[in-house]
Amino acid sequence: MKISYNFVYLVIFILFFSCSKKEEQITILEEKNLETQMIEVYKQAIEEFEKGDVIFAAKKFSEAELLYPQSIWAPRAALMSAYVHFSQNYYSYAINDLERFLIKYKNHRQTDYAYYLLALCHYNQIIDEKKDFNEIKLAKKYFEIIIKDYPDTEYAADSIFKLELIIEIIASKEMYLARYYTDREKWIPAINRYKKVVNEYSTTIYIEEALHRLVELHYKLGLVSEAKQYANLLGYNYKSSEWYKASYEIFNRDYKKRKIIPSNEKSNILTRFKKLFL
Repeated sequence: MKISYNFVYLVIFILFFSCSKKEEQITILEEKNLETQMIEVYKQAIEEFEKGDVIFAAKKFSEAELLYPQSIWAPRAALMSAYVHFSQNYYSYAINDLERFLIKYKNHRQTDYAYYLLALCHYNQIIDEKKDFNEIKLAKKYFEIIIKDYPDTEYAADSIFKLELIIEIIASKEMYLARYYTDREKWIPAINRYKKVVNEYSTTIYIEEALHRLVELHYKLGLVSEAKQYANLLGYNYKSSEWYKASYEIFNRDYKKRKIIPSNEKSNILTRFKKLFL
C-alpha cells in the first residue's frame, strides 16, 4: 500500500511539471508571436508614412504599440505616432501621444526628444501673442525643462534660442496691455505692466520704452522723485537711446533749442509782418 501511494505522488508530480513546462512554452510562443506581429505592423506603418498616407501610418503605429506594450518597440511606436501627427500639423493628436508617452514610458532614453517635440507642438501654434498666451506658457515650460534637465542634448541649443523668442513675445504682450491701459488713462495698471517688463524681461527690446513710460507716467502723477529714478536708470544703461532723450525732455522742457534766425532774416520778416497792417 505504501508503494502505491508513492507511485501516485510520482505520477502527479510528473503531470504537474509537464503541464507547467507546456504552459511556459505556450506563453513564450505567444509572446514571440505578438512581438513578430508588432514588428510587422511597425514596418507597415513606416512604409505607409513614406508613401505619404500619414493618417493610416499613425493608426498603424498606435496598433503596433497596443499589440505588445512590453516590447522595446512600443515606446518607439508611440513616438513615431506623435511625430507623424506633428509632421502634418495635427498638433492636438501629437500632444496627446507625447503626454501619454511621458506618463507611460518614464525615464525612457528618448524622453528629451519627447519634451522637445511637445514644446514645438505648442510653439508652432503661437500666431498672436494677444490670443495664444496659453500656448506661449506651455512652450516656455517645456523648453525650460529641456534646458534644465537635458542641457547636453542636441535639443538644448535650439530650446535656448526659441525660449529667447518666447520671452520677447511675452514682453510684447505686457507692453500691449500697458499701452491699452495708458490709452484709457488707467495709470496704475499701466505702471504695473511696465514695471513687470522692467523687472522680468529686462533683456528684451522693450526695456528702453518701458523705462521711459515709467518716467512719463510717474511725472504725470506728480511722483517726480520716482520719475527721476527711472530716468537715471534709463540714462545709466541706455544714454544714447531715443527713449532717454524723450525722458530728458520731460524734465527739461527747453531741451529742444529754438532755431536761431539771422538778423537780416529777422528784419525781412518784420517788414513783411508790418505790411499786413498797412
